[in-house]
Amino acid sequence: MRTYGRIYDELGNYRWVQINTDANGFEDSVMLTTLCQVLQLNLGESPFFANYGIPQYQTVITQVYPDYYVMQTQQQFASLFASLTITRIPNVDSPQYNIRAVSHSGAILDASLSNSVPGQPISGTSTTEGYGSGGYGLGGYGE
Repeated sequence: MRTYGRIYDELGNYRWVQINTDANGFEDSVMLTTLCQVLQLNLGESPFFANYGIPQYQTVITQVYPDYYVMQTQQQFASLFASLTITRIPNVDSPQYNIRAVSHSGAILDASLSNSVPGQPISGTSTTEGYGSGGYGLGGYGE
């Protein structure tokens, strides 16, 4: 399986990278990239999955955090990881979320989704702990 994600440099320029299934057959990095992309989608924007995404424009207009839709996305992706937790960062003006996934190989994959505006870069950090290959990529879908 494969997907594509964008990696940003210090100046905000991006390049597309291909994220593949690792050598051991685990698809955790592919699914983490896809999860980040789904959280960047506007609800109904995907041509394949109408239930993917969050209502970004309604969230801005009503000034209500999209926690319900983030929880739905977490439930949709939870079976693809050994453990998946998405938590909102408190006391910030815009919706920002920390994503922590435990892969099937035992690696811990962390990502921060700190910009929910379509077409803007995701600021993210990823770490691996434990064993196994913990390749990962953060994607920004929707430019």
